[in-house]
Amino acid sequence: MPVATVMRALLIIHATAGSIAFIFAPMALMTAKGGPAHRRWGKIYFWMMAVVGATALILAPYRRDYFLTLVAIFSFYAAFSGYRVLFRKRPQQGQGPKFFDWFAAIFTFVASALLFSFGLFKPAVVGHMGVVSVVFGTIGMFLGGGDLRKFLRPPSDKNFWWYSHMGRMLGSYIAALTAFSAVTLSRFLGNSLFVWLWPTAIGVPGLIIWITYYKKKFNRKAERPPAVEVISRAG
Repeated sequence: MPVATVMRALLIIHATAGSIAFIFAPMALMTAKGGPAHRRWGKIYFWMMAVVGATALILAPYRRDYFLTLVAIFSFYAAFSGYRVLFRKRPQQGQGPKFFDWFAAIFTFVASALLFSFGLFKPAVVGHMGVVSVVFGTIGMFLGGGDLRKFLRPPSDKNFWWYSHMGRMLGSYIAALTAFSAVTLSRFLGNSLFVWLWPTAIGVPGLIIWITYYKKKFNRKAERPPAVEVISRAG
């Protein structure tokens, strides 16, 4: 079978998986967290993002597009780390990172550092995407480096996994939205910075606000004194 035919088939699989992930992520968000529907839609979203990431890592190098290759790595890592943290809820009880957690975090950090460096010092490698490379490279280093720090020194906040799960999954959705924007809006607006960065510019601050809200909510609940039952006795 000709290589071009294989690549066209992979492109169809890539686009189909991305479309399914794009649809199922809001369904997971709108259901009760931790419930069966949330887990079901969330798993579908994760595995579709895995297909998107795997096919992108074949298609982008085939096209010699180093920018998309490196972006695909950190984009999938957001979903991967958001899923894996569910298995590391209690690091003090032995639920620590496995080999593939370490490997994925280090690999993502190195790939993101390369993306950052290309955008800053060798823009010819990433073409006109220098600014975008710096922004995405910074985010990728933050994700990978942040996890490595947590692996070495587990957070004291018992809800850390909840914030990480929500933040990473929503972050991966921002990446999916970016890809959708780059494919569709570029037809009308060209391959501009706006097309690539508006999901990040809106999504990341919104994500920070949302996580901060839940941190305050959980902290208030933890600080609330336990109810005291008063029993009155007659006579």
